[in-house]
Amino acid sequence: MKYLIALISLFVFISCSSDDEVQATFDLWEGPMITFEKEVGADPTVEANQDRINDDVWITRGNSGGQIYNIAVEDFSSKDTSPLGTQWAVGALSDAENLSFSSFRSAVGMPQSVVGKQLVMHLEDADVYLAVEFTSWTSGQSGGFSYMRSTEN
Repeated sequence: MKYLIALISLFVFISCSSDDEVQATFDLWEGPMITFEKEVGADPTVEANQDRINDDVWITRGNSGGQIYNIAVEDFSSKDTSPLGTQWAVGALSDAENLSFSSFRSAVGMPQSVVGKQLVMHLEDADVYLAVEFTSWTSGQSGGFSYMRSTEN
């Protein structure tokens, strides 16, 4: 019996081993670009002022300054970790496999300098990657910003 179990284990190991490259399983959202805008002073708790990308990620920005955050899981932004549930990289969506992802602030530096940069946002729980380009970022304590982002295919 021990011989049979050892033989079966060896067979399973050999059949599961392969020299083929392991293919990553993730989604690239390459659908049409949409624009999201949160007006200066708009209430971030109102759905219209949140980009509800999926059930887990709702991007907005508070009116007391600071950066964007995920209001689905955060009450306010944290410079080191917001928006939770996302990772960011500077670059093109077509190059997502080769980019180095980090927190929003680590990826872009000062948020007010993000306008015009090509970014890729990774939705961690869904393992989805989408293109993002900020088109405005208001300074001071006003909370306004806008961006274009790709949508699901």
